[in-house]
Amino acid sequence: MGPIEKVAVIGAGNMGSGIAQKSAQERFMVQMVDRELEWVERGQGIVSSFLDEAEERRIFNPKQVEEIKSRISGVVGTENVDPSTDLVIEAVFEDFDVKKSVFQTLNRVCGDGTILASNTSSLSVNELAEVTGRPDRFVGLHFFYHPAKNRLVEIIPASMTSEESVKLVEQYCKSMGKVVIVCKDRPGFVVNRFFVPWLNEACLLLEEGVGTAAQIDAVSRNSFEIGMGPFALMNLTGPPIALHSTDYLAEQLETPRYRGATNLRKLVEEGKMWDINGPEDCDLETSKVISERLLGQVFSVSSQIVEEGVCSMEDVDRGAKVGLRWAKGPFEIANEIGMSNASRMASDYSDMANIEVPEWFIDRKEKFEFSYVDLEIEDDVAKVKLNRPEAMNALNVDLVTQLGLAVDEVNSMSDISTIIFEGAGKAFVAGADVKFFVDKLREDSFEEIYEFTAKGHEVLNSIENSQKTTIALTTGLALGGGLELALSCDYRIGTRRSQFRFPETSIGIYPGLGGTQRTARICGLECSRYAILAGNFLDSVTAYDLGLLTHNVHPSEVDSVVNSLIGIKPENKYAFGPVNDGSKVVAFSKKFYSDANIGALLAGEIPSGFDSDDPMVSRQVKSLSRGAPIAIRIASELLSYATNGSSLEDGLKLELERLEEIFGTSDAEEGLSALIEGRRPKYNSS
Repeated sequence: MGPIEKVAVIGAGNMGSGIAQKSAQERFMVQMVDRELEWVERGQGIVSSFLDEAEERRIFNPKQVEEIKSRISGVVGTENVDPSTDLVIEAVFEDFDVKKSVFQTLNRVCGDGTILASNTSSLSVNELAEVTGRPDRFVGLHFFYHPAKNRLVEIIPASMTSEESVKLVEQYCKSMGKVVIVCKDRPGFVVNRFFVPWLNEACLLLEEGVGTAAQIDAVSRNSFEIGMGPFALMNLTGPPIALHSTDYLAEQLETPRYRGATNLRKLVEEGKMWDINGPEDCDLETSKVISERLLGQVFSVSSQIVEEGVCSMEDVDRGAKVGLRWAKGPFEIANEIGMSNASRMASDYSDMANIEVPEWFIDRKEKFEFSYVDLEIEDDVAKVKLNRPEAMNALNVDLVTQLGLAVDEVNSMSDISTIIFEGAGKAFVAGADVKFFVDKLREDSFEEIYEFTAKGHEVLNSIENSQKTTIALTTGLALGGGLELALSCDYRIGTRRSQFRFPETSIGIYPGLGGTQRTARICGLECSRYAILAGNFLDSVTAYDLGLLTHNVHPSEVDSVVNSLIGIKPENKYAFGPVNDGSKVVAFSKKFYSDANIGALLAGEIPSGFDSDDPMVSRQVKSLSRGAPIAIRIASELLSYATNGSSLEDGLKLELERLEEIFGTSDAEEGLSALIEGRRPKYNSS
């Protein structure tokens, strides 16, 4: 089986059309299949509506919209799926017999290499696998609504699913920027396992008269830091779905407490929605009862998920944050409210629901510690995954510390030849945690900023100086500190989804994790000025032309390129010049950002010989005008230092030494604060 390139989606409803749309957006060729032409056309209409809205919001331009639509072909009848399709995703109604019929047809018409998947949210993947005729090439693939927007997907291998099938499907999901949770086949999988009973518990609270729907929603929003309460959510997704899901879990888990509440059942029978209007305020005692019941339910079930080995507690939290858009996951909430409170709430709920909660949760006194770095060893290759996708893998103290420990561990292994770094979700690393810097500046604690940055230098130097071959899979966003991390590696592999940027000067600082030193040594002084001083966005082609990417390949070629580099160190990492002198950007950078012009640019002037109406010129001038003057000046000086014959070690030392100077300006706090607050900064320093 080769990489997945051709996809078919069975079912052109809201979920199926969404999966088809997202796949086409990421340049997969897609067949959208349904039983009747009118249903196929309805699905195409749903896709068109979403894309038209995206065009209005300038997410896509008209040409991109047409290209996406052109990749989706309508097909009437499952029997007419192209036999050469790599992956077929079934997204029909949650009925086992209906799905069985679909898979039996697909097994007959599809080629031997085709992988089949079910977008089931509740049915047993193992039971479905048995009726497909190809259990080794079958997985559960649970997307979350709306598939084109929600970044979470659960992959559920059946007991007979081959590792190759799982790997290929996981790569397909990653190429769409999805946050992937691979979990065991248990009822509800991960998110629905705790989320569906949460919805039903809200119904029971209403049924008992503890509070109104409006009050329960309001308390829930506050307790879980969410945008919508359970009743508003059920109105959005449809009460019948909630009823079907909770009844299924009750049956499969033999937990009567989960059976759909009487008021939910009546609501569905009458075809109504929840009345969520009315006063939201309630007394403290009522609020406490609602909050503790719902929290206790979530704590109980989440700990069961981990106890059963369905997935890790980190993945439970990721599921909540990415799939449900909660501010914190269940275990993070437990830490916040205190383990004694969390265990008491879980015990109270477990007694009420007659379920068992693991002793390690009930008896726990200390806060949970979370791992944001995953280390996997396969033969002589170590894979280090930065796994904080809800924050786009932004570098904070915990992540940098854990990354350092992982790098040190692998560097000490004599049988490892290569270290591969990748990020979970759509980003490699989207920079450093800006809030940390703002908090420390407001606390007048520059020392902590320095310590964090110095630790980052230590970790990146461990990568830079590693005897192992180091490879960064920068197949998504790599911004600021993330790009600096990538540049410490021997190789940077990108695809069409890669986007690079140094945003630092626009937020009042300069790249402080080696960005000024490694960038200048890789692509030369003028091109590094283009990348850093103006903070230009760099697509994969431009990044390759500059030398920031060592390889720019089709997504299907990433694995083969990685394999070709295992155990091979580059002859010359630092060329001090771009890869492609014929590039339009490279040619412009060498002229516009020359030594002869840099003085005028730093003074906010257009160099002589350049037309202000030229789009490339005006774009640079505009970007420079929005940066912090001191940050641009210091960054410029550091770039020059990198190319004057100094050693990398001395350059990195100087970069660190100037931190106090830049963070001592008002511009630093203003720029960083403005980013958090979503406004344009106002710089006064010069």
